Order: sequence, then structure tokens, then C-alpha cells
Amino acid sequence: MEKWMTETITQVLPKSLMAGAIVDTLPRIDALKCYLSDARLQIDNNLTENAIRPVAVGRKNYLFAGSHSSAQHAAIFYSLFATCKAKNINPQTWLTETLIKIGSHPSIESMNCCPGQNCLMIIVD
Repeated sequence: MEKWMTETITQVLPKSLMAGAIVDTLPRIDALKCYLSDARLQIDNNLTENAIRPVAVGRKNYLFAGSHSSAQHAAIFYSLFATCKAKNINPQTWLTETLIKIGSHPSIESMNCCPGQNCLMIIVD
């Protein structure tokens, strides 16, 4: 692809869409080839795109959260549920278990109940 772009750039009109695409791509060619030298890297970003798709689809709905505070609370839940999905945890089960733990310790000062981790609680006497 790099060879083709280097040869083609001299054959297309400088203000054409093809020239623009080639001029934009050539400086990034080394970054585009990174996945060839490291088998751990993926050629695409489908996992990321699939993870953020619900946010993009629901963007109009988020405008009507009621208040800035409500929108922040919704964002927290979206993040927690996305973490559940990424860790293959049933969000309903996780939320139920977490709320039961919170309810049984009413004097909790702080806690860390992220999906996939043990619920760490600090009890205040």
C-alpha cells in the first residue's frame, strides 16, 4: 500500500480527493503498520466501536436526563454496566448483590464495588 501511494501521488491531481487521502495517510503509514510487528495488536478497533455504540445510539435520550446530576448518575451506571459486560458478568446479578451488601452495612464511609472485584467496604463505628 505504501509503495502504491508513493507511486500514485505523482499521477493524480494535487487537489483531488485521492491526493488528499494519500497525503493524509503517508505520514501515518508507520503507525498503520504497527500491528504487523506485534501479533497482540488488532488490525481494527471493532471492540471499541461496539463498546461505544450504545452511547452513540442513545445520545439523543441523554439530553433529557432531567438535570446535570441525573446525567452524571446515568453515566456512572452506564460505565458500571459496560464493565460488567466486558468482564462477562450479569449486570442484574451484580447490582442485586452489591445493593444487598450496601443495605446490610448502613454505616459505610466508602466502598469499592466495581464489577469483577470483591466489594471492599470500610465500616465506620
